[in-house]
Amino acid sequence: MQPIQRTAIIGVTGFVGHGLPTLLAEMGVATTGISRSGKGALPGIDHWQTPDTLDFSGHQAVINLAGEPIDRRWTEKNRRLFRESRVGLTSRVVAAIAKLPADARPKVLINASAVGIYGDRGDEILTDTTRRGTGYLADLCHDWENAAQDAESLGVRVIRLRTGIVLGKNGAAFEKLLAVFKLGIGGRLGSGKQWMPWIHLADHRAAILHALLSETLAGPLNLTAPHPERNRDFTRKLAAALHRPAILPSPAFALRLMLGEFSSALLASQRALPAALEADGFHFRFPTLEQALADLV
Repeated sequence: MQPIQRTAIIGVTGFVGHGLPTLLAEMGVATTGISRSGKGALPGIDHWQTPDTLDFSGHQAVINLAGEPIDRRWTEKNRRLFRESRVGLTSRVVAAIAKLPADARPKVLINASAVGIYGDRGDEILTDTTRRGTGYLADLCHDWENAAQDAESLGVRVIRLRTGIVLGKNGAAFEKLLAVFKLGIGGRLGSGKQWMPWIHLADHRAAILHALLSETLAGPLNLTAPHPERNRDFTRKLAAALHRPAILPSPAFALRLMLGEFSSALLASQRALPAALEADGFHFRFPTLEQALADLV
């Protein structure tokens, strides 16, 4: 296998992406940053492109982390944004790879996806090979993954990252949770019985790099910690870490009233486990929620 000397990262200015170029540089890998926001000052990046001018010549790998946040009402306009930023952009990535001669194409495409592909599955244990679920997010993720999978016919090793909730400082989801719980008004969502697949930001980035360098990982990959938590336990442990109560639950009907269809993402249960990642020898720095919160809070 040709050594990875240069990687293109789409979504490099995002929460997860902006820390990857420095880690890659420590491994001797150069990074091309691809972002609509233009050139930035991120360390580890020596070249920039925009998503409208994709050119992967001279790149051995592509990491596509782009996708409009879904934590808003799922109006028709937003649904078009969700799809274009995921399925549309991924299709353009694969088309850009296809334009290159076979011997000049990137050898690896790591493409974002989400545990939303499993739908609402109760207590069922979900590994990387578990069949897809039903619902809007499951359909969106399915089409997203299929768009990436098209690169396999071009001789590219494709990895689809089925990510859970990423916990990290300055992350939108985690910071919103902290703000609510610090005020002492946090609590379970709905019944609280739903499983929440989560992962520490440091483990998320390390797992991406592990998958990049692995010669065996391919296909769907659950990027979740090995110990998911029920929502009621997650909120209780977060409140305890902050020395705050967790006594104000948000009933399901109230969430639906405030958030519309997006509430289904908060109430869905996904007991996703990182079976393939651990089988490939990856070791989590923060396998339990207690360890993650001790680091972050």
